[in-house]
Parts: sequence; structure tokens; C-alpha cells
Amino acid sequence: MKLSLDLPLLVTIIFVSQEENSILSLNVPASPGYYQDGDFIIGGLFSLRVTDDNTRFGFKDNVYIQENVYMDLTKHYQHLLAMVFAIEKINKDLNILFNMSLGFHLFNVDFIETKAVKSSMSLLSGKSPPIPNYDCRSEKRNKLVAVVGGVSTQITAQSSQVLSLYNVPQISNGPFDYSLRDRVHFQSLYQFPMNPTALYQGFIQLMMHFGWIWVGLVVPDDIRGEMFLRDMTQEMINSGLCVAFAERIPEFPAMDTINNQIFVERFTFSNVTVVFGDTYSLLRFVYKIFCNIIFGNVWVTTSYWDITISPFGQKLSYTYFGGGLSFSVHMDEIPGFEGFLKNVQPAKYPQDIFIQDVWSILFECPYLDQHGIRELSKCEQNGTLETRGLHVWDMNTSPQSYNVYGAVHVIAKALHEELSLRLEEESLDNGASMAPHPWQLHEFLQKFELERSFVKKKIVNENISTTKLDIFNYQSLLNGTEAHVKVGEFVFESNSVQHLSLNDKLITWGEHFNETPSAVCSQSCPPGFRKTALEGKPFCCFDCIPCPDGEIANETNMDQCIKCPEDEYPNRQKNECLPKIMMFLSYEDPLGAVLVSMALGLSVLTALILGLFIQYRDTAIVRANNRNLSYLLLVALMLCFFCSLVFIGQPTPVTCILRQTFFGVVFSVAVSAILAKTFIVIVAFKTVTPRSKFQMWMVTRFSNAIVFSGSFIQVCICTIWLGTSPPFPDMDAQSEYGQIILQCNEGSTAAFYCVLGYLGFLALLSLMIAFLARRLPDSFNEAKLITFSMLVFCSVWICFIPTYLSTKGKTMVALETFSILASSAGLLGCIFLPKCYLILLRADNISRKKFLNKFLPRGKEINFQMT
Repeated sequence: MKLSLDLPLLVTIIFVSQEENSILSLNVPASPGYYQDGDFIIGGLFSLRVTDDNTRFGFKDNVYIQENVYMDLTKHYQHLLAMVFAIEKINKDLNILFNMSLGFHLFNVDFIETKAVKSSMSLLSGKSPPIPNYDCRSEKRNKLVAVVGGVSTQITAQSSQVLSLYNVPQISNGPFDYSLRDRVHFQSLYQFPMNPTALYQGFIQLMMHFGWIWVGLVVPDDIRGEMFLRDMTQEMINSGLCVAFAERIPEFPAMDTINNQIFVERFTFSNVTVVFGDTYSLLRFVYKIFCNIIFGNVWVTTSYWDITISPFGQKLSYTYFGGGLSFSVHMDEIPGFEGFLKNVQPAKYPQDIFIQDVWSILFECPYLDQHGIRELSKCEQNGTLETRGLHVWDMNTSPQSYNVYGAVHVIAKALHEELSLRLEEESLDNGASMAPHPWQLHEFLQKFELERSFVKKKIVNENISTTKLDIFNYQSLLNGTEAHVKVGEFVFESNSVQHLSLNDKLITWGEHFNETPSAVCSQSCPPGFRKTALEGKPFCCFDCIPCPDGEIANETNMDQCIKCPEDEYPNRQKNECLPKIMMFLSYEDPLGAVLVSMALGLSVLTALILGLFIQYRDTAIVRANNRNLSYLLLVALMLCFFCSLVFIGQPTPVTCILRQTFFGVVFSVAVSAILAKTFIVIVAFKTVTPRSKFQMWMVTRFSNAIVFSGSFIQVCICTIWLGTSPPFPDMDAQSEYGQIILQCNEGSTAAFYCVLGYLGFLALLSLMIAFLARRLPDSFNEAKLITFSMLVFCSVWICFIPTYLSTKGKTMVALETFSILASSAGLLGCIFLPKCYLILLRADNISRKKFLNKFLPRGKEINFQMT
């Protein structure tokens, strides 16, 4: 531990010692304190109990007024013993102070500011009650060189203002307080520094370790509490933690302004509460806790607040505060101090006016009368302090006692250096002449910072970068005793370099929890959900909503969901992105296999019909309506069936180009051939007569021109399409969940619909012409067959367009493939299957010539043949 210089002068160590000599309920007049003579005197101010302020301040003999004792702080007697032990040890060391001795003058100030002022003035004047500006000692010189003490801010502040008038160094053994760094009012005050950031981060790392994000804060209602509340709240917000409530506790015995109902309700907000303060400043808080129902909270605090002390003097603290965790600055063991405490007895220190009262309380001496005076003679005189319970005594060194021990050593070293400097200037003839003035020690005190290791006795630089905090757990052991058990430590070097080491298995959570308690405002959002803020609530309070489609949350309590990459998709729980499956209409796919089978089957059927027509090419049924057009139509239909195969399989640049263009051109040839056949039917029965100048060879040429021009226009459209915006392979990662659809992008949608529109125009034209020829004689008239086939063709493609626009992926490809096969099969079946029936089953069918001659008068028969 080190001493921090806040001013040009170093602060005196203030011990809260009361000027009166009773600590519990001993109703005796005030005494001058506990004095032991020496060549140099160190004053001590200690607080051994909590009483009301009935002191009548003055410089005459006090009229004693009985005080109301609210609480006996028997553990604070260890602070006083630490000073006695340190001085005894120094006096035995021949290497320091040149065989001169240290003495002490100790007072108990009971947390009463007026007592602190009177005791400080008594130290200066050497008389109680004090006489200001006078030294009433019988010695020729004032032996007082420094003062140690002040476990509370108020006691330290009041005593320091008095001592600073005479430049007497004072070192406080209480918690570090920034409000005491005023160079004007506290010129001679020194404090043991504590890095507040280390404490804040220790609290925060502990909360994060256990997942406590909704935590209450309790602080004294003073400047130190407000600073802690401000800084801790900000640090918690920076770490993603929230303050469930903040309770400010008025200092005892000021008026109680706490609304009890609100007080009780607040502690139901969270299972975990961080409490900052010391035993005295939180006394009213402890009373409130004990006077209400048991909250069952886990308390996280510092060692300056002793949670084991009960205001009612009974062993009740564990029920209320059991399982609590406290942070304490790491302290090495003071050599010999534990053995010293074990040997302390009233008979050993007869001049100690405080041990009588402490001993009577610790060993529960019987009361003499109703005034609460105990009879020490009926107590165990040879007892030992180590047998006392934790609620009244602790054999472990407290931080305040550690500070007292360190402060005495700092003063002794500064005094030794001052004496060494004098030895170089003058001979040591008389001890009295060597006595320095208190203010002369400041020069030497400012040089030193005390490290928290008295074994090494190492003086170090004031800039100590690393802070180590021990973490203790308040437990009830198997043998029924209570103890503070070390369960971990926190090492802080900087905000970026810190380490929390905690043994969770050693921690017990008191009587109210069998496992680590939770402290959350809202339950954690599981993976797959994200947080959404609640209006008017801190950010730790939230609702959980599922991630939208295409996004995931792979951690708990995520503020925003993460969008999956294009080639991945969320699983059903939306907590993981999975690789998407590449999908296309493949040959192995059942649907693809069916379509391939259909295409091959229909192609074979078309080839068989073509072969049949070639074999019976000289029959009238084949020769009717231009057999060459029939051959062309059959070949075109066969190619239509084959072009459907291009739509199946993984798209490539070649297949994407061939799909629509090959389909468009082949279908144009087929429909143009049907249009030509329809034209021939009209011409044959309406125009061509024996006396007509319009000969059949001209009809044949004209039908060929129809086929050529109809196909050529489609070829031109496809050429323009390929030249401007040709189809290309593409991927659709959005249409199907968990799939990437490999497809062909049409490039130009307008061109694609131009191809379909032109096919529709040819089909409608053929349908209209065939419809006009439907009433012609029907033995070899194809008009009815063409009409019905074109109705089937147009119906398929009219149904295709809206369905095509409403489907995605391989279903869209399969739909177009099926439409090609269905429309082609409709043409094949409606036009050629009836003819196959006539060829195969009605071979005796009359010729077309005979059929026509039946309707003509004799002598006017037609004699021609169709090729």
C-alpha cells in the first residue's frame, strides 16, 4: 500500500479514537485516552462505537451526559491494537530512531465530529479538555510528531482542519476520498490511495462473469457516494450493464428521509445489489435491512463495509447478508500480528482504558445494573480473541488496521531520516534537542510511497500501476462458524489489461440461493431472436422478436440480426447460415426424367408416323393436302420434341441461347407448315376448278413461300435478340428457400415475348383459316383436324403465359418444357393420328378422285392428282 500526497504536505493518519474511555455502555466521565510515553508521540483517533452527539463542546471540564449507544464496533479495536503492535515492533528495532522510542496517545471519537475536534486539540495541547494555543505538558518540548486515524470522511475532515493549523502530519486509515484532496483546507492530510477505476472494473468484471446485467446500487448520501454513483453508472453503461435502482442512504444519525415502502420495493427489482460505503455511513441501511423482511439479495461490496456486524449484537448477519462478495485491496500478512492478537488480555495492558470495555462485550460479561454497566471481574480474564465469533471479532487483519500499521512505519522512517540529517549537523548530546517539529516531517513524508508489503520493507515510487484486489465470500462453515473465504482475485493494470480469477466452486450463496442467482431485467434472447427496446425502459429491458427471413442471430442477446451471404440461407431456428443447394431441372430429377421420357417417346412416335407416311406415300390420304408439307411438319414436330431436351440439365451459355431461339424457329416452321396446309385446303376446294387459271403448281409454290416467309421472320427476330441481349446463365438465390436456382436469364424479356407473340400470331391465323374451311367435304379435308389441333395449341400456350409468370426455379423450366411437349403432341395427335388410323385400318378407302366425282354431274368428272 502506498501513501498518496495530495498537497505540498502529506495527510496525517487519523484514527477514530474517542476521547472518552468507554466503548459500549460504560457510563463514566471522559478520560484523556490511552497514553504511552516515548521520545516521540504519535496520536491516534479511533471510532469504537456509534453514539448520539450529546457532547457539549467547550474548553472547561465537561459535564458528563449519558450517551445512547447504537452499536458497539468491537472489531475496530483491532485498529488500535495495530498501532500498539507497530510501535512496539519499531521500538525493538535498534536500526531505527537511534535508540529513541515511540509513544502514542490514542482517543476514541465515536464518529462524533466534535469529539474528533476536541481530541485533536488535546493532542496539540497535551491536556483534556484542551487549552487552545497552549502546550500544557510538563516536558520542555512537544513530543507529538504526527497523527494516525480517521475511518470516516467526516472525522478525518474535522480533525485535519485543526491539525493543519499547526502543520501536524495526519495519515487517514479510512477509504480514499477525493473530497479530502482540497489543498486549502487539508494541507497536512495524507491518504492511502485506491484506484477507483480498478474497483469499478472489478465490480463490472464480476457482474459479467455471472451474467448480472440488472444490478442495484446503494451509496451513502454524500459527495463520495455521488461520485461513485456517477462513475459506476457510466462504467456499467459502457460495459452493457444497467442500474436497476440507485438508493442513497442518509448518514446516521441524521433524519431518516427514506420511504420504507419504496425502499422495500426497490430491492425486489434485482437479486444483486452493489453497495459502496463503509460501516458507519451504511449504518442506517443496515438498520433498514434488519427491520424489514429478508430480501434474499446477493450483496457485492468492499471490505470497508463489514457485512458481518449486526446492529442488535446477535449472530443474525448471515441470514441477511450470507453469500455476499466483498473486494479488498490485496494485503500481505503482517509478521507476528496474529500471534500478538492471540496474546492480548486485559492484564497484559492495564493502562489500556479501552480493552476493559471491549473485553466485557466480547466475552459477554453480565450487567451490573439497568444502566448497562458490565462487570469485568465476572468475565473470562484469560480468554483469547480467536475464540470470538465473526460478528464481533476477526483475527484476519482488516484494511484499516493494515493502513494503521503502514502509517506508523512511514512516520517512523520519515522521523529517522530527519534525525539522520540532524546527526550530520550536530552531535546527539541530548535527546530533547533532537526532537523535530511536526511540520519538518513533511519534506521526508513526501518522498515515500508505502508498498503493501511490510515483509520486504520496500519503499517504491508513488506511481504503482498494478492494483490487486482479493475477493471474499461470506460463508457459514460446516462447524457452524462464519468466515470470509477468499474465492478469487482481480488484477487491474489498465482498462485493456485486467484479469479476473474466480473459483466458482468455492462460492456459496447464503440461505436463499442454491445456485448462482440471475440478475436480468429481461430474459436473454436466444439465438434466432434479436432484442427490441421497450419504450421508457433502460436498454437492458427488451422484448425478443424473431429474425426476419434471410437473417440469423447466432448469439444470445443480439441487437441486430445478420444477413446470410447470397450462397447461404438460415436454418429453421435462424441461428446458423447453411450452404444453399444448387438446383436445376436435371436428368436425374424425377420430373426431369419424366419429361425426357415423354420427349423421347413422342419423338419416336413422330418418327414412326413419318416412316408410315413415307411407306404409304402414294395413297390418297398421304397425298392429300401436299404430302411434302406433311413430311416437313412431322420433321418439325420431331425437332420440337428434341428441343425440349435443351431445357433439361445445368444451364450453360450454349444451352441458354439454344433454348428459346431453337424452340422459336422450329415451332415457327411447324405452325407455318400448318398454315400452308390450311391454305391448300381452301384453295383446293374454293379456287381450283377444271376451268380455273389458278393451277395447283402455283398453290404448291405459294404454300412453300408461306413456310419460308413464316420461318424467316422468326429467324430475324431471334437474330436481333441474340445480337442485342442474348440469354445467359444466371443464379436465383431468393426465390426458393435454401436453394440457388441455376437458370437462364432471357436477357431481353421483350424479345422473348416477341418470339411467343409471333408464334401466337401464326397459330391464330391458322386457326381462323382452318375455321373457315371446316364445312368443306370431309373425306380428305384436314381443316377440321387443323382447327382442333390449333385450338389445343393455343389453349396450351394461353394457359402457359400466366402460369409461367407466377412460377420460379425449375418449376418454371418444367412448365415451359411441358408446354412444348403438350402443344407439339396436340398437333401430332390431332392431325396425324386420324390419318394413321385410316392408313392402317381402312386400306380400302376410296380415292379422293372418286369421292369428288360422286358430287359432280356425268361428263364433268375431275381428273387430276395431288403430289
